[in-house]
Amino acid sequence: MSILEIALASHIWARRREKRQLVPDDTDALRVLLRIVFVVVAFTLLISGLNLAAGRPQMLAEGSAPVVTGR
Repeated sequence: MSILEIALASHIWARRREKRQLVPDDTDALRVLLRIVFVVVAFTLLISGLNLAAGRPQMLAEGSAPVVTGR
C-alpha cells in the first residue's frame, strides 16, 4: 500500500471511531426548523405551479361546502 492509501484508510478508521455529539444544541434545532420551512415552502410552490399549469388555480372557499345528500 502506498502512503496515500494508508493515510486515507487511517482517516476513514478515525472518522468511524470518533464519538458523535449526543446533546443537540440550538444550532441543530435552527437547522431542523429551517429545513422544515424550506420543504413546506417548496412543496407549496410545487403544488401551486402544477395547479397553475393545469389551468385550475386553487381558491379558498368563501363559504362552507354544501353537504352532499344521497347518491
